[in-house]
Amino acid sequence: MIQKKPPEEFRLIYKNVDVDGYTIDIDCYRKHDGYKILEKAIKEKPEDLRQEVLNSGVRGRGGAGFPTGMKWKFVDRKSGKPIYVVCNADESEPGTYKDRQIIYKDPHQLIEGIMISAFANNAAQAFIYIRGEFINGARILERAIDEARKAGFVGKNICGSEYSCEIAICRGAGAYICGEETGLIESLEGKRGYPRIKPPYFPAVLGLYQCPTIVNNVETFCHVKHVIDRGGEEYAKIGIKGDSGTHIWGVSGHVQRPGYYELEAGSCTFGDLLYGLCGGPLPGRKFKALIPGGSSTKILRFGERFEGKLPDGTPFDWAVEDIPLDANSIGLCGTFLGTGGSIVMDDSTDMLEALANLNAFYGHESCGQCTPCREGSLWLQKMTGRMCSGSAREEDVPLLKDIADQVAGRTICAHGEAVAWPVQSAVPKFKDEYLEKIKNQASGQRFNPAGYPLI
Repeated sequence: MIQKKPPEEFRLIYKNVDVDGYTIDIDCYRKHDGYKILEKAIKEKPEDLRQEVLNSGVRGRGGAGFPTGMKWKFVDRKSGKPIYVVCNADESEPGTYKDRQIIYKDPHQLIEGIMISAFANNAAQAFIYIRGEFINGARILERAIDEARKAGFVGKNICGSEYSCEIAICRGAGAYICGEETGLIESLEGKRGYPRIKPPYFPAVLGLYQCPTIVNNVETFCHVKHVIDRGGEEYAKIGIKGDSGTHIWGVSGHVQRPGYYELEAGSCTFGDLLYGLCGGPLPGRKFKALIPGGSSTKILRFGERFEGKLPDGTPFDWAVEDIPLDANSIGLCGTFLGTGGSIVMDDSTDMLEALANLNAFYGHESCGQCTPCREGSLWLQKMTGRMCSGSAREEDVPLLKDIADQVAGRTICAHGEAVAWPVQSAVPKFKDEYLEKIKNQASGQRFNPAGYPLI
């Protein structure tokens, strides 16, 4: 078994999370210097704050990883229409649970980040769109907003200035697709959560009520607070070039110490995380596969190697354990950092059942607007279902990938990629396992389901 010294966490967003004695009320938050960054920011020029965020290079933490300052730069400020700020708290990607920790354990940090962002973008109304199942999370936020309003940090004349901005909470009905920013906007307008076609409906120009709108997720707004606190250039020194700041890794599955860990981008590897902080595989087991950044990212297989050149020309030859924990390096290995929600599977996992589980989820959550996604996701669900139940053919294995290839890149939103990528990566890497299972079933071997959800 590989022994790894645990790397040190760099707790920026989770600095107060799980700390003994830290509570979610505003008094405790202010004892820990809460809202001081907002008080400082409100005295600055909004355009200077936006420039600091641009200088920081901080990327969005919702999954796509688009630079936050650049997203803000695209906002149409000449139309004369109101600018809205929307916090995406619809966290519903399987394996991803980092944002809700902030909501449940440090809600005022989020509110302060939203208010700084709203001021920086001249917005007078902000929304928090939260998943309907997060009942307690919505209640915590409502209470925290009320506390902040009474203390003068939300509402009229914030921090005694002439600036006013309200925050409203909107609870979704629990649809995965409403985590996509334009589907979220449709839902926020009271309509069915169908994603919009981009262009022309880029939220920065035609967002909520056809007005310029900024949509960032919970963790991203919290990072904005720390960018303004440190200054953009100082913040950019955390992490690596092209991926500044920290990442929160939510590790679930077959490790000894699952949980969330905040690490400086590029400071350590998957081996450091999984063997050091997470304690390695369960007794007697070996790691088999890893979904690195939420269930929609491409699957990695332990034992495979990744070769290529870094942007500076330096060659690399990595195993999964060697991959540095930053967006650039993970991207070089053919997958994505995504939300950082890592799902670990050991050698007890039936990879066909795992894929069937994912396909069942994405088939259920397709909104049905696009034919490739609507039909393709259901076909993938049916095929992996029959492969698990013992009625499949060997030719179904390559057919799975053919169907996934027809879905990716042919849909209005990225749900098509979420449907296709797990299949496109799993079939080539675990083809032999799939074929063996089909042959065994054809020879009369009894199907033995795991009996519990694998993902």
